[in-house]
Parts: sequence; C-alpha cells; structure tokens
Amino acid sequence: MPPATHPEIVVQALDLSKQIDGRAVLQEVSLEVLAGRFVVVIGANGAGKSTLLKILATLMRPNSGELRLFGRPVRGDGSPLRARIGLISHQSMLYRELSACENLVFFGRLYGVRNPRERALELLEMVGLADRADDAVKTFSRGMTQRAAIARALVHEPDLLLADEPFAGLDVPSVDRLQVILARLQASGKTIILSHHDVDQSLRMGQQAIVLRQGRVVVDRCTRKLDSATVLREMVTA
Repeated sequence: MPPATHPEIVVQALDLSKQIDGRAVLQEVSLEVLAGRFVVVIGANGAGKSTLLKILATLMRPNSGELRLFGRPVRGDGSPLRARIGLISHQSMLYRELSACENLVFFGRLYGVRNPRERALELLEMVGLADRADDAVKTFSRGMTQRAAIARALVHEPDLLLADEPFAGLDVPSVDRLQVILARLQASGKTIILSHHDVDQSLRMGQQAIVLRQGRVVVDRCTRKLDSATVLREMVTA
C-alpha cells in the first residue's frame, strides 16, 4: 500500500505585520492554505485585505513575520516565485493602446508561454471577449477591461490565483461567467485566494474563510461552519 500523501502547503504566513505611513495595516497575521483550496478573505474597508494579497503576490514586503510560498521562504523581491502566481488587482495592468489579444500575447511571451496567440484567443473566448480580441483596451467598458485583466492573470496558467475584489465593475452575466471560471480553476487543482465584500457570495464560493478586522485575523474557518451573521459580527466587533 503506497504511503499517504499530504496536500502541499501553498501559502504559509507567520505573524505578518505591515505598517504604512505609521499606521498598522496588518498585525501578526498567520494563515495556512493547502493546494487546491478556495479561500475567501473577508473584511470591512481598511481591514487589510488588499495589503495582504499584495504581500502574498510578493509585490509588497511585510515589516515583520515570515512568508513561505510553495514551501519556499520568500526572500528579497520574491520574483522567482511570480511565475506560479496570477494576480487580479484593482489595476488592470493592461496597455490601453494595445488590443486585448496583443496584451495577452505580450504577457504570454513575458512568461514564456508556448503559442501565446493561441492561448490568448482561448482565454478571450473564456471571458467572453472573443469578438473584441482585436479592439484596443481603451475602447472597453470597465467590466470588459476587468474581464481582459482576468484573462491576463491566467495567461501563464498559475498555480496560485490571487484575486482582489475581482467582481468589481462586472455586470450580472459577467459575474456568473467569472464564478464558473473560478469553479473550473479550482476543479483543475488551482489554489485561489479571493477578497470580496459580499459575505453571502464569499461563503457560497469558498471552502475556507479568513475574516480580517483592523488588520488581524479574527476568523479562519471552513465556510460550512460559518454563516453570514457570524461573519458580519466578527467584522465589526471590537
């Protein structure tokens, strides 16, 4: 009988703290995320959600604490690990003068993707932008730009997807489409960490919920063991 295998720990954070302009944004945040998990980070505005995701994306360094990604300690700027990470942030990171397809081909080449144009067209079909593939991003609505940004984050097939309020600016059909995409990614074994302000939707989507209040983790629990009332109470109770 083969030995039991244990899921890889994709994210392991110990006592992460971050101060910005003299204000404590994150305070001794510890968490662990296993491979293939869908984790939702919930908190009021200013709770530290975006800062936490930036640190996990290696785009920001904590003032103290330790972070390990894919079993490796993050040192320096963490750039060697970024090839395995996809990020959807408040900025699209797209070149507005280029078409959607040109943007994805550019990022595909940057990550060494084989057949980047084929991958770009596949992703644009997936996010519902195939008919606008050759149009400049500057002609897109806010929701269309967000969908193109989602495709950009997936172009190199990252093992870890970090999504900071990815539903912002999307209409109802686009929200539904993104939920399907996220479900497929998780089913394929990808690890997802997503911040979201909608508590009900977060609990429906995720397997593990991390609730931040004033930069501290106040809940880290399986979503099946939580309800909206409990999460909302923890978000605001001092």
